[in-house]
Amino acid sequence: MKHLLIDVAPSGVAAVTMNRGDVHNAFNEEVIAELTEAFRSLGVNPEVRAILLRGAGKSFSAGADLGWMKKMAGYSHQENVEDAMGLATMLRTLDECPKPTVAVVQGPAYGGGVGLVSACDIAVAADSASFALTEVRLGLIPAVISPYVIAAIGERACRRYFLTGERFSAAEALRLGLLHQTVKADELDACVEVMVHNLLQCGPDSQTAAKELIRAVARRPLSDAVVRDTAERIARQRASGEGREGVGAFLDKRDPAWRS
Repeated sequence: MKHLLIDVAPSGVAAVTMNRGDVHNAFNEEVIAELTEAFRSLGVNPEVRAILLRGAGKSFSAGADLGWMKKMAGYSHQENVEDAMGLATMLRTLDECPKPTVAVVQGPAYGGGVGLVSACDIAVAADSASFALTEVRLGLIPAVISPYVIAAIGERACRRYFLTGERFSAAEALRLGLLHQTVKADELDACVEVMVHNLLQCGPDSQTAAKELIRAVARRPLSDAVVRDTAERIARQRASGEGREGVGAFLDKRDPAWRS
Protein backbone atom coordinates (compact mmCIF):
# COMPACT_ATOMS: atom_id res chain seq x y z
CA MET A 1 0.00 0.00 0.00
CA LYS A 2 1.23 3.45 -0.90
CA HIS A 3 0.87 5.22 2.43
CA LEU A 4 1.14 2.29 4.85
CA LEU A 5 3.83 -0.13 5.88
CA ILE A 6 2.38 -3.51 6.84
CA ASP A 7 4.45 -6.26 8.40
CA VAL A 8 3.19 -9.54 9.82
CA ALA A 9 5.68 -11.22 12.15
CA PRO A 10 5.94 -15.03 12.47
CA SER A 11 4.21 -14.65 15.85
CA GLY A 12 1.11 -13.36 14.06
CA VAL A 13 1.50 -9.78 15.24
CA ALA A 14 0.80 -7.35 12.40
CA ALA A 15 2.24 -3.85 12.46
CA VAL A 16 0.38 -1.21 10.43
CA THR A 17 2.48 1.96 10.21
CA MET A 18 1.15 5.19 8.75
CA ASN A 19 4.12 6.21 6.62
CA ARG A 20 3.60 9.93 6.01
CA GLY A 21 5.94 11.30 8.61
CA ASP A 22 6.67 14.40 6.51
CA VAL A 23 3.05 15.53 7.01
CA HIS A 24 2.71 14.12 10.55
CA ASN A 25 0.76 11.11 9.24
CA ALA A 26 -2.23 13.26 8.37
CA PHE A 27 -4.78 11.33 6.38
CA ASN A 28 -6.66 11.99 3.17
CA GLU A 29 -9.11 9.84 1.23
CA GLU A 30 -6.30 7.58 -0.03
CA VAL A 31 -4.90 6.93 3.44
CA ILE A 32 -8.40 6.31 4.80
CA ALA A 33 -9.13 3.77 2.05
CA GLU A 34 -5.81 1.99 2.68
CA LEU A 35 -6.39 1.84 6.44
CA THR A 36 -9.89 0.47 5.88
CA GLU A 37 -8.59 -2.29 3.65
CA ALA A 38 -5.72 -3.06 6.01
CA PHE A 39 -7.98 -3.44 9.07
CA ARG A 40 -10.49 -5.48 7.08
CA SER A 41 -7.99 -7.88 5.53
CA LEU A 42 -5.89 -8.36 8.66
CA GLY A 43 -9.04 -8.83 10.71
CA VAL A 44 -10.06 -11.90 8.70
CA ASN A 45 -6.55 -13.31 8.26
CA PRO A 46 -6.34 -16.48 10.39
CA GLU A 47 -2.57 -16.04 10.71
CA VAL A 48 -2.93 -12.66 12.45
CA ARG A 49 -3.24 -12.63 16.24
CA ALA A 50 -3.01 -8.90 17.00
CA ILE A 51 -2.61 -5.59 15.16
CA LEU A 52 -0.35 -2.70 16.17
CA LEU A 53 -1.19 0.74 14.76
CA ARG A 54 1.78 3.11 14.59
CA GLY A 55 2.83 6.39 13.01
CA ALA A 56 6.22 6.95 11.35
CA GLY A 57 8.34 9.91 12.40
CA LYS A 58 7.69 12.31 15.25
CA SER A 59 3.87 12.27 15.22
CA PHE A 60 1.27 9.53 15.58
CA SER A 61 -1.26 11.39 13.43
CA ALA A 62 -2.25 15.03 12.97
CA GLY A 63 -5.70 14.07 11.71
CA ALA A 64 -6.94 15.52 8.44
CA ASP A 65 -4.50 16.43 5.68
CA LEU A 66 -4.57 20.14 4.74
CA GLY A 67 -4.81 19.40 1.02
CA TRP A 68 -7.76 17.13 1.66
CA MET A 69 -9.45 19.82 3.75
CA LYS A 70 -9.01 22.37 0.94
CA LYS A 71 -10.72 19.99 -1.50
CA MET A 72 -13.58 19.38 0.92
CA ALA A 73 -14.26 23.12 1.12
CA GLY A 74 -15.43 23.01 -2.49
CA TYR A 75 -17.58 19.89 -2.15
CA SER A 76 -21.36 19.89 -2.30
CA HIS A 77 -23.29 18.72 0.75
CA GLN A 78 -23.78 15.26 -0.72
CA GLU A 79 -20.10 15.00 -1.69
CA ASN A 80 -19.14 15.98 1.86
CA VAL A 81 -21.45 13.32 3.29
CA GLU A 82 -19.98 10.65 1.03
CA ASP A 83 -16.43 11.76 1.87
CA ALA A 84 -17.15 11.72 5.62
CA MET A 85 -18.64 8.25 5.30
CA GLY A 86 -15.24 7.01 4.13
CA LEU A 87 -13.68 8.08 7.43
CA ALA A 88 -16.68 6.75 9.36
CA THR A 89 -16.34 3.36 7.66
CA MET A 90 -12.61 3.22 8.40
CA LEU A 91 -13.10 3.95 12.10
CA ARG A 92 -15.93 1.45 12.37
CA THR A 93 -13.82 -1.20 10.63
CA LEU A 94 -11.05 -0.59 13.17
CA ASP A 95 -13.46 -0.56 16.10
CA GLU A 96 -15.12 -3.82 15.01
CA CYS A 97 -11.94 -5.59 13.90
CA PRO A 98 -12.10 -9.18 15.24
CA LYS A 99 -8.44 -9.10 16.31
CA PRO A 100 -7.02 -7.19 19.31
CA THR A 101 -5.78 -3.76 18.21
CA VAL A 102 -3.13 -1.67 19.96
CA ALA A 103 -2.43 2.00 19.27
CA VAL A 104 1.26 2.75 19.82
CA VAL A 105 1.44 6.52 20.25
CA GLN A 106 4.99 7.84 20.08
CA GLY A 107 4.07 11.49 19.46
CA PRO A 108 1.23 13.98 18.98
CA ALA A 109 -2.25 12.75 18.07
CA TYR A 110 -4.69 15.45 17.03
CA GLY A 111 -8.23 15.46 15.66
CA GLY A 112 -8.81 12.27 13.74
CA GLY A 113 -5.62 10.87 15.26
CA VAL A 114 -7.42 10.86 18.62
CA GLY A 115 -10.23 9.01 16.86
CA LEU A 116 -7.82 6.29 15.76
CA VAL A 117 -6.48 5.91 19.30
CA SER A 118 -10.03 5.76 20.69
CA ALA A 119 -11.13 3.08 18.23
CA CYS A 120 -8.29 0.72 19.19
CA ASP A 121 -8.82 -1.79 21.99
CA ILE A 122 -5.64 -0.82 23.81
CA ALA A 123 -3.60 2.38 23.69
CA VAL A 124 -0.10 2.94 25.04
CA ALA A 125 1.93 6.11 24.62
CA ALA A 126 5.17 7.86 25.30
CA ASP A 127 4.73 10.18 28.26
CA SER A 128 5.85 13.05 25.99
CA ALA A 129 2.92 12.56 23.57
CA SER A 130 0.20 15.19 23.39
CA PHE A 131 -3.41 15.15 22.28
CA ALA A 132 -6.03 17.60 21.05
CA LEU A 133 -9.47 17.67 19.48
CA THR A 134 -8.84 20.78 17.43
CA GLU A 135 -11.81 20.74 15.05
CA VAL A 136 -13.67 23.68 16.62
CA ARG A 137 -10.62 25.88 16.15
CA LEU A 138 -11.19 25.41 12.41
CA GLY A 139 -14.93 25.99 12.66
CA LEU A 140 -15.61 22.26 12.44
CA ILE A 141 -16.74 19.54 14.85
CA PRO A 142 -15.29 16.08 15.69
CA ALA A 143 -18.46 14.42 14.44
CA VAL A 144 -17.33 11.17 12.85
CA ILE A 145 -14.83 10.32 15.59
CA SER A 146 -17.24 11.28 18.40
CA PRO A 147 -18.74 7.81 19.11
CA TYR A 148 -15.28 6.41 19.82
CA VAL A 149 -13.86 9.40 21.68
CA ILE A 150 -16.95 9.75 23.90
CA ALA A 151 -16.77 6.01 24.68
CA ALA A 152 -13.09 6.40 25.56
CA ILE A 153 -13.05 9.53 27.73
CA GLY A 154 -16.70 10.13 28.62
CA GLU A 155 -19.23 12.83 27.92
CA ARG A 156 -18.02 15.19 30.65
CA ALA A 157 -14.43 15.35 29.38
CA CYS A 158 -15.70 15.79 25.82
CA ARG A 159 -17.70 18.82 26.93
CA ARG A 160 -14.37 20.44 27.71
CA TYR A 161 -12.05 19.21 25.00
CA PHE A 162 -14.56 19.23 22.12
CA LEU A 163 -15.33 22.88 22.94
CA THR A 164 -11.88 24.30 23.72
CA GLY A 165 -9.70 22.44 21.23
CA GLU A 166 -6.88 22.72 23.77
CA ARG A 167 -3.98 20.33 23.96
CA PHE A 168 -3.71 17.87 26.80
CA SER A 169 -0.85 15.72 27.98
CA ALA A 170 -0.33 11.97 27.95
CA ALA A 171 -0.80 12.03 31.73
CA GLU A 172 -4.21 13.65 31.28
CA ALA A 173 -5.09 11.21 28.49
CA LEU A 174 -4.23 8.37 30.88
CA ARG A 175 -6.39 9.88 33.62
CA LEU A 176 -9.31 10.28 31.23
CA GLY A 177 -9.07 6.71 29.96
CA LEU A 178 -7.94 7.45 26.40
CA LEU A 179 -4.68 5.65 27.20
CA HIS A 180 -4.09 2.49 29.21
CA GLN A 181 -0.41 3.07 29.93
CA THR A 182 2.29 5.70 29.48
CA VAL A 183 6.04 5.14 29.60
CA LYS A 184 9.19 7.03 28.73
CA ALA A 185 9.70 7.28 24.98
CA ASP A 186 12.68 4.92 24.98
CA GLU A 187 10.64 2.33 26.88
CA LEU A 188 7.67 2.31 24.51
CA ASP A 189 8.76 -0.67 22.41
CA ALA A 190 9.43 -2.75 25.53
CA CYS A 191 5.99 -1.82 26.86
CA VAL A 192 4.42 -2.96 23.59
CA GLU A 193 6.32 -6.25 23.76
CA VAL A 194 4.85 -6.97 27.19
CA MET A 195 1.35 -6.07 25.97
CA VAL A 196 1.72 -8.32 22.92
CA HIS A 197 3.05 -11.16 25.08
CA ASN A 198 -0.04 -10.94 27.28
CA LEU A 199 -2.35 -10.90 24.24
CA LEU A 200 -0.69 -13.98 22.76
CA GLN A 201 -1.27 -15.96 25.97
CA CYS A 202 -5.01 -15.89 25.31
CA GLY A 203 -7.31 -17.84 23.04
CA PRO A 204 -7.81 -15.95 19.76
CA ASP A 205 -11.43 -17.02 19.33
CA SER A 206 -12.24 -16.06 22.91
CA GLN A 207 -10.67 -12.63 22.35
CA THR A 208 -12.94 -12.08 19.36
CA ALA A 209 -15.91 -13.27 21.40
CA ALA A 210 -14.90 -10.96 24.27
CA LYS A 211 -14.87 -7.97 21.92
CA GLU A 212 -18.34 -8.90 20.68
CA LEU A 213 -19.48 -9.26 24.30
CA ILE A 214 -18.38 -5.72 25.14
CA ARG A 215 -20.31 -4.30 22.19
CA ALA A 216 -23.39 -6.31 23.16
CA VAL A 217 -23.41 -5.28 26.83
CA ALA A 218 -21.91 -1.78 26.98
CA ARG A 219 -24.28 1.06 27.80
CA ARG A 220 -27.35 -1.21 27.86
CA PRO A 221 -29.72 -1.58 30.82
CA LEU A 222 -29.33 -4.83 32.75
CA SER A 223 -32.51 -6.35 31.35
CA ASP A 224 -33.56 -10.00 31.33
CA ALA A 225 -32.57 -10.10 27.65
CA VAL A 226 -29.03 -8.91 28.40
CA VAL A 227 -28.64 -11.39 31.26
CA ARG A 228 -29.88 -14.22 29.05
CA ASP A 229 -27.56 -13.13 26.22
CA THR A 230 -24.51 -13.25 28.51
CA ALA A 231 -25.48 -16.76 29.66
CA GLU A 232 -25.88 -17.89 26.05
CA ARG A 233 -22.49 -16.46 25.14
CA ILE A 234 -20.55 -18.25 27.89
CA ALA A 235 -22.42 -21.49 27.15
CA ARG A 236 -21.32 -21.29 23.50
CA GLN A 237 -17.75 -20.53 24.48
CA ARG A 238 -17.57 -23.38 27.00
CA ALA A 239 -18.72 -25.82 24.33
CA SER A 240 -16.35 -24.46 21.66
CA GLY A 241 -13.18 -26.25 20.69
CA GLU A 242 -11.07 -23.44 22.06
CA GLY A 243 -12.99 -23.35 25.33
CA ARG A 244 -12.59 -27.09 25.84
CA GLU A 245 -8.90 -26.90 24.96
CA GLY A 246 -8.27 -23.99 27.33
CA VAL A 247 -9.98 -25.56 30.32
CA GLY A 248 -8.47 -28.96 29.57
CA ALA A 249 -4.98 -27.46 29.37
CA PHE A 250 -5.49 -25.68 32.68
CA LEU A 251 -6.61 -28.87 34.41
CA ASP A 252 -3.77 -30.88 32.82
CA LYS A 253 -1.23 -28.22 33.81
CA ARG A 254 -0.02 -27.74 30.22
CA ASP A 255 0.01 -24.93 27.68
CA PRO A 256 -3.06 -24.68 25.44
CA ALA A 257 -2.60 -25.29 21.73
CA TRP A 258 -2.51 -21.62 20.78
CA ARG A 259 0.69 -21.08 22.80
CA SER A 260 2.61 -23.99 21.28
